[in-house]
Amino acid sequence: MDRLKILVVDDESRMRKLVSDFLTRSNYEVLEAEDGEQALDLFYEEKDIALLILDVMMPKMDGWQVCREIRTCSKVPIIMLTARGDEQDELQGFGLGVDEYIAKPFSPKILVARVEAILRRSGQLGKGEIISSGGIDLDKGAHRVTIDGQEVELSYKEFELLAYFMENRGLALSREKILNQVWDYDYFGDARTIDTHVKKLRSKLGEKGDLIRTVWGIGYKFD
Repeated sequence: MDRLKILVVDDESRMRKLVSDFLTRSNYEVLEAEDGEQALDLFYEEKDIALLILDVMMPKMDGWQVCREIRTCSKVPIIMLTARGDEQDELQGFGLGVDEYIAKPFSPKILVARVEAILRRSGQLGKGEIISSGGIDLDKGAHRVTIDGQEVELSYKEFELLAYFMENRGLALSREKILNQVWDYDYFGDARTIDTHVKKLRSKLGEKGDLIRTVWGIGYKFD
């Protein structure tokens, strides 16, 4: 199945890269535009864009103008981003047919979750990817884990941690890398939080918990 295309429109290159990195990691194809005019050119050129993430404040043509023009010909889902938490902006966005409205700063992981929820509602996102290893089946779309057919109840972070381990099977993963990937780029907490979560995850996985090995001096590895 072809990856769904998402157009990210923001005049800040750092913001575009941050959002694009998280979406690409979630198996989306990402197109980028740095202003409203470029966004419209790409939208009309590509024709099969599944969703737009659109910043409000941009040069040449702002997000509202882009949204108005796109809504004259398409019902493609649109998420608006803004640096302002102004209620009037939010009301204006929903009045224009915006599907979600997110104020900066925001968690990229939450943004991806909103993207997936919107695509699922619009019928564009099918069944989630299933990762299987050592008798463990992890369904990313349904957020469900089974061991030899028996469902295991995991917290959100435990699920994300297990998914990251299984996606990187056989690789030694440092605690710092795990923090960056599972807890977000801007997390500055104590790395010992990983050890606590790994301990709980191993316990819930029972005998399969031994698949998560400690790599002394580095971190962990899923074998």
